[in-house]
Amino acid sequence: MSAADLLLRARDELLAALAPPACAACRAPLARAHDPLCRRCRAALPWLPPPLCPRCALPAPCDPCPARGAAYAAAWAPLAHDGPARELVAALKFRGRLPLARLMAAQIAAGVPARLLDGAALVPVPLHPDRRRRRGFDQAALIAGALARASGRELAPCLRRGGAASRQLGAARETRLARGRLTVAAVGAVPRVALLVDDVHTTGATFDACARALRAAGCERVGAVAYARALRR
Repeated sequence: MSAADLLLRARDELLAALAPPACAACRAPLARAHDPLCRRCRAALPWLPPPLCPRCALPAPCDPCPARGAAYAAAWAPLAHDGPARELVAALKFRGRLPLARLMAAQIAAGVPARLLDGAALVPVPLHPDRRRRRGFDQAALIAGALARASGRELAPCLRRGGAASRQLGAARETRLARGRLTVAAVGAVPRVALLVDDVHTTGATFDACARALRAAGCERVGAVAYARALRR
């Protein structure tokens, strides 16, 4: 166990001593402090069964594929952005349940296709600096760091967000997909093969902007992985 994991575990134990542990998804009391999910929520996790489209990560067939023309070559996610998985993402992003990043990374690592990891360095999708300052952390960076430790892959935080801090959450699909809405640039050297890491894959607009920045800086192949995939309604 790394020093960072030991510090997080010590923090969890201190918090558990001050307040009874609760399920990160439904907030029901937990019998075990080190388990972030109650038995009911763990059983209700919306795993995405195969077949999935290798390009957009939606259940196949996905015609027309929303990733046609995207700068990333492939995508994958273990869970649908629904039920307990949606609540876990919210608990990490908005309630600061930072240890959940390790759970998400472990669930990604357990099933991520080998073709995505092969020769790839992990590149976290960057949070806008203003939002990172307000939140105090970058959830994608936490997940990517934990995934790097779990998978043995290199971590390459080589992207930066710029421009206005445009809010993706709640934005219409057309607004999310508008070219130029997201400003992303590569900083320093980029890996030859990159695997973008984020918490949620919604329209693919953020992955596409990041992949375009990587490709413009010389990256040869870009894939994308997220903890949860938003499904078509």
